[in-house]
Amino acid sequence: MNEYKSKLHETVLTSPTDYWNDSCSIEELTYAIENGAVGATTNPTIVLGVLKKEMHLWDDRIHQIIDENPTWSEVEITWKLIEEMAVRGAGLLKPAFDRYKGKKGRLSIQTNPQLYRNAKGITDHAIHFNTLAPNMQVKAPVTSAGVAAIEEATYHGVSINATVCFTVPQAIAVAEAMERGLNRRAAEGKPIEEMAPVCTIMIGRTDDWMKVCAKKDGVDIDPAYLNWAGIACLKRAYGIYQERGYRARLLGAAYRHLGHWSELIGGDIILTIPYEWQLKINASDIEVKPRMADPVDPKIINGMLAKIPDFRKAYEPNGMRVEEFDTYGATVRTLRGFIGSYHDLQSVVRDFMIPNPDVE
Repeated sequence: MNEYKSKLHETVLTSPTDYWNDSCSIEELTYAIENGAVGATTNPTIVLGVLKKEMHLWDDRIHQIIDENPTWSEVEITWKLIEEMAVRGAGLLKPAFDRYKGKKGRLSIQTNPQLYRNAKGITDHAIHFNTLAPNMQVKAPVTSAGVAAIEEATYHGVSINATVCFTVPQAIAVAEAMERGLNRRAAEGKPIEEMAPVCTIMIGRTDDWMKVCAKKDGVDIDPAYLNWAGIACLKRAYGIYQERGYRARLLGAAYRHLGHWSELIGGDIILTIPYEWQLKINASDIEVKPRMADPVDPKIINGMLAKIPDFRKAYEPNGMRVEEFDTYGATVRTLRGFIGSYHDLQSVVRDFMIPNPDVE
């Protein structure tokens, strides 16, 4: 009999690879923790989905928040709801947080996506979120302003999870910003021992963007190559992190296929996995074994480097300057999606505050 509960349980018990649940859903997070998860992530799109799925848990509370705060707009009500959803999820992870002395057991809550150009706004939001629960991790976008905010929030003691990140240059900029923040903090005698900085690379969205580029430019390339773009970028960034001794950990996100799990097993990284992909992984017949050190086929990498300029930007450590992050295609697409979901979430709250009289 297999001594492990699941493939994911085996992954975390036999390798340094951690896994997180990619939502704050109580049902999904409970399942993930039972299978070895030691963290969770949220963003506006995830929160909107969780709310729709678990509205029965929040219907009464939304009405209470509205009644308790008669002068609040849908904006304040929405953020109060986001915060309470995050705090509830963080409560489930608190035992892991205590067990690992702050290094694990955190729930990531995302700063307002509309602030992607405002370093001070992102920093202030991050510092506020850090007060909600002892095991909060705060997500900030890897835009030009976001990189500055990541350093400043880290200096203020916030464990950041950098998001809206798809490339090796972004991952390096994040690690350097976190190092500066940690060093400034340590130089003033402030504690850093229990901080747990993380840099996400949204590997599935990296793949998505390469497919968009290939189609848009009529690139003649084996379509299977494009499913390796994100993995290649994460593996290259991981090698650089190990070589330079960065204290941040990398995190792989945005699942599109099972290789986004299996090819990264064995690295001292985090995999944040949506519930439906957890079920697919646990039902698969893929062997759980270390593959992080296995290089991506050079033929695949060289093919994309030769034919897709945006892969070169993503894969080469000097492929982009920080000032270029905001206009990189995957960044633009993701910011637009997050901001759209944020407005959709406000629309859901608006329907509670001023119900549509035309709907029975």
